[in-house]
Amino acid sequence: MPNLPRVTGILLIANVLVYLLQESGSGDALLQHFALWPLGPAHFAHLDNGSVGRIAFEPWQLVSYSFLHGSFQHIAFNLLALWMFGGPVENALGARRYTLYYFACVIGAASAQLAVMYWFQNAQFYPTVGASGGVFGLLLAFAVLYPHARIALIFVPIPVPAPIFVAGYVVLELILGVTGTQAGVAHFAHLGGALIGFVLIRYWRPRPPAYR
Repeated sequence: MPNLPRVTGILLIANVLVYLLQESGSGDALLQHFALWPLGPAHFAHLDNGSVGRIAFEPWQLVSYSFLHGSFQHIAFNLLALWMFGGPVENALGARRYTLYYFACVIGAASAQLAVMYWFQNAQFYPTVGASGGVFGLLLAFAVLYPHARIALIFVPIPVPAPIFVAGYVVLELILGVTGTQAGVAHFAHLGGALIGFVLIRYWRPRPPAYR
C-alpha cells in the first residue's frame, strides 16, 4: 500500500483478513467468541453447526469486536473511512499515539455500547461488531487536526468543512440513538468512540512537540 502509513495499512489488512475468515465458514465461531456480547449471565444458543454454544461477554471482546463485520457493505464503508481519515491522522499523531488513539476509541465505543445495553436494553441480547467506533474517533480527530479540510460524500457531493460535517454527524447520531431510529446500528458506540477521541485530542493538543 504505497504512501499509506504503516499502522493504518496493518489495520486495513487485518480487517480484510478477518472478514475473509468470517466468509470462509468460521463466522459463527468468531461471533461466538470475539463479537461484543452484553454484560450479564451467559446465554446458550444453537450454532450453525448444530451444536449448543456458550455466549457471554469476555474482556478481550472490547477490542476483538472491531475486526468483525456484519456484511460486505458494513466493512466496505468502514475500510473506506479508515483509508480516507486514518492516513492523515496517523501522519499527524505519529504511529505510537495513533495506535493508542484508535484502540482507545474502539474500547470507548464498546464501553458506551455495553452501558446502553445494560441500563436501557437489558432485555435484549445481541452482538455488536464493526470498526465504526474507532473510525468515528478518526473522523473527529481529522476534523480537529485539519479544520480547513472539506469533506464531501457520494450522495451529498457538496464539500463541507470538516468540523461542521463532524458536528452535524454527531448530532445526527445522537438523535438516531435517542429515538431508536435505524435499529441494529450502534449509534451510542459511535458517540462513545468520538467522545474518547475528543478527550485524547484535547489532552494531547497543547503539548509540544505537537503530534509527533
